[in-house]
Amino acid sequence: MAQVDAAELPGLYRDDETGGEIRLEADGTFSATDLSTDEGAEPADFHGEWDFVDSSGSDFVYLNIEERGIGEVSGVQLYTLGGGKVEFSLPDGSWSLRLTKSTDG
Repeated sequence: MAQVDAAELPGLYRDDETGGEIRLEADGTFSATDLSTDEGAEPADFHGEWDFVDSSGSDFVYLNIEERGIGEVSGVQLYTLGGGKVEFSLPDGSWSLRLTKSTDG
């Protein structure tokens, strides 16, 4: 994980293999299309608000997902890798989905 400047985060991130996308807006909102956030999760569309967490260990983006029901995960972490890359990953490293910032969005 990498330390990044939060001001550089807004933009469109895409996984070319799956077609999943997430757009981080400068106003602190986000929208995701056809995106899996966990190894067993089906791709889904979701939206909400995002917060940058500047951590001494590794920076990450916390996605607070709106309209989730009881028993559903209401938020996930999107890890910053630097170089315009972010990823969802399992703590044991067995699965990850890496997205790259698009130059056209």
